[in-house]
Amino acid sequence: MAGQQVTSVKQYFDTLPDRFVATASNGGGTYHVKVDDGTMAVAEGPADSPNTTIKMAADDYVQMVNGKLSGTMAFMKGKLKVTGNVMLAQKMQAFLPPSK
Repeated sequence: MAGQQVTSVKQYFDTLPDRFVATASNGGGTYHVKVDDGTMAVAEGPADSPNTTIKMAADDYVQMVNGKLSGTMAFMKGKLKVTGNVMLAQKMQAFLPPSK
């Protein structure tokens, strides 16, 4: 399908997986973490009804989780966007600490 023109919106979305160029993507994605009663589970894709949502560029996220970019600074500079429970997002570093 690469290089071919689509003739409808449906065809565009139906053929999107065939045209995806993984090497051109930034390595990001959508993941969710569920913490409940002392347990944690990670899954790819969005949560059905998240308490907190964090959005940021993949490169910035990698910097943050490696401890090279402060979450607070990222937020203040507009590199990190939080929706939902902002207080929970602030607590996340305590139970999901950066890599050392």
